[in-house]
This record gives sequence, C-alpha cells and structure tokens, in this order.
Amino acid sequence: MMMLRAYGQNPVQVPYASSPSTMVPLGGSTGDRSKWKLKSIVTLALTVLTSSQAILIVWSKRAGKYEYSVTTANFLVEALKCALSLAALARIWRNEGVTDDNRLSTTWDEVIVYPIPAALYLIKNLLQYYIFAYVDAPGYQILKNLNIISTGVLYRIMLKKKLSEIQWAAFVLLSAGCTTAQLNSNSDRVLQTPFQGWLMAIVMALLSGFAGVYTEAIIKKRPSRNINVQNFWLYVFGMAFNAIAILVQDFDAVVNEGFFHGYSLITVLMILNHALSGIAVSMVMKYADNIVKVYSTSVAMLLTAVVSVFLFGFHLSLAFFIGSTMKA
Repeated sequence: MMMLRAYGQNPVQVPYASSPSTMVPLGGSTGDRSKWKLKSIVTLALTVLTSSQAILIVWSKRAGKYEYSVTTANFLVEALKCALSLAALARIWRNEGVTDDNRLSTTWDEVIVYPIPAALYLIKNLLQYYIFAYVDAPGYQILKNLNIISTGVLYRIMLKKKLSEIQWAAFVLLSAGCTTAQLNSNSDRVLQTPFQGWLMAIVMALLSGFAGVYTEAIIKKRPSRNINVQNFWLYVFGMAFNAIAILVQDFDAVVNEGFFHGYSLITVLMILNHALSGIAVSMVMKYADNIVKVYSTSVAMLLTAVVSVFLFGFHLSLAFFIGSTMKA
C-alpha cells in the first residue's frame, strides 16, 4: 500500500495494482462483484423466460384448445429440470469431486420437506393452462403478478422478514395496477376477466406465493448445500406428483393416443422454457430472494404485452397501459 496526503487532509490509503490478480474492484470485493453479477444474469434470464412463457402456452393451442395432454407436458418439464440438475452435478463431481454439500445421498429429514412445494407447484402449473380460457397472454401476466402481494405477506409471516415501507407501497400500487389494467370500457362488464378467471388467478397467486416462500426457506436453511442437489429432490417429487396426475386425469388418452400425441415444435419450446424458468427461479431464491423473483416477472409482463401485439393482435388499451406502468 502507498500513502497519499492531500493538502489539509488526513493520509488516505490507496491500493496499487501490483499485478492483475491482486486488483480488487472499487466499491466491493471480487466475491461481492461476482455474486452481484450472478444475481443480475439469473434475474435477467428469468425475466426473458417468463415473458415468453405465457406467449408459448397460448401459441401451443390449436383452434382454441390444447391437443396435447397438459399433464404429460408438466411431467416432461419436471423430468427435464431433473436431468439438467443431474448434468450440472456430474460436471461438478468431475471438476471438484464429491463432497458432503454436493452428494445426492442425504437424510430423510432433509428430503421430507420437498413434497409440499412440489404438490403446490403441480396444482399451480395445471391452473396456468386452464386460465387461458378466460384471459389472453398479457392479461395472464397482469393477474399472475398478484402473487407479489401474496409473496410479500407470506414473506413477512413465514420468514419473519420485515419489508420496507417502499416495498409495501409498491404492493399497493400493484393492486391498483392489476385492477386498472383489467378495466373494460367497451362492455357492460366492468372487468375484462370473468369471475372464474379472477378466482383461478387468486388461487394461483396464493399457491405460487406459499410454494415460493416455502421453497426459499428450504433452500436457504442449508446455504452451503449445492443448489443442484436441492433442485434434484424437489423435481423428483414433482415428477412423482405429475405422474399421479397423468394417471388420474389423462390415463385413457395417453394409453389410446400416445404420450406425445398432439405435440408440436411450439409445445417442445414451451416445455424447454418452463424447465429453464424453473431452474432460474430456484437460483434466484438461492442467491437473491422471492421479492426479486416476483418483480422480475412483473417486468416480464410489459415484454409479453409488446410481443402479443405483433403475434396475436393484442390491443394496448389506455387502462392496460396505465395499469402496467403502475405495476412496473
């Protein structure tokens, strides 16, 4: 270190660059910068993936209905996420070896907590297909952001974390934005979305909020545990529950028409999108929190609306614009 004295001031220590390896970025350590960069990349990826999620679901319809089985699609999403987690672990084992934090073998007490969020995500993921009978892609993104409110409340109750006054004010604006964006001036009905759509949206928000906060608590309970191991066990239970859903809901269709009946390129892209989105969400929970996640999806709403104008002829009404601006 070298000492510099400015006129009339105390000595100030200034680091000098003896070599590139010893240089530390101003405003924080190299580790802090790396973590910030990782959070930014994951959050950006989640925003892009989420913005295209609703579009791909709507696009996968033919003549207004799903020709494929949504339960098989959800099963493949969980299977793909599980495979990607295993692939990431295999790379880590090859480069770093097997340790207590990245081995798959674990205790029953650690594993038993994963069925709860897996079951909640199953119901939430199935609902997101059926809600499109009542809303379009931008409308879905508007209603989906109700989970910011449920997440904020559950975040306070379950994780005992105090939210700032700015965050609570943002929740109030969000509620107002949701309502404003749904106003319908061209019909006798005040809101564009019918009661069934709102009911599904509220149930989805509660399920998503509870599952998200619960999953974050599980993931952060053991910070040193490799995220891919935690994801693996969550997705294994997700596959199990979705397999049950196939047996209950679409067993005859799968037996008679085949597992992949009605699949198209768009369906495959939608499954890939959902899988990557799920992994991005878990990484945001691991390295940031649920508040970052839900606000990322809020920004995705604007991207969805813009793309929907060109793909589906969506009309950007004044109410939608004002409501979206308030939410963003």
